[in-house]
Amino acid sequence: MKKNEIICPVEYAVDLLGGKWKMPIIHALTSNGVLRFKELERMLGGITPKMLTTQLRSLEEDGLVERKIYPTVPPTVEYKLTTIGESIKPMINELKNWGLYHQGLKK
Repeated sequence: MKKNEIICPVEYAVDLLGGKWKMPIIHALTSNGVLRFKELERMLGGITPKMLTTQLRSLEEDGLVERKIYPTVPPTVEYKLTTIGESIKPMINELKNWGLYHQGLKK
């Protein structure tokens, strides 16, 4: 998708948030605020460090996640949602509610 190309807003949102790991990462940050890399890795069970790095960089590039590096040895890196990322919270909550409702229907 080109930077200035006008597309369907749903397609745009899916392009930003799509994939197996972006929504779980955003959900973890929504639920917990600031998290370190290893905390995210443990919470997301099954994600490789390389994939987590790739997804976090993508979310950071899109302006949804902010990374802060502390000058320690080894470096401490924390992630949190940006203001734009925070605006996703209502949608995450609705998806959570829908998921709970849908799981209840399947029982």
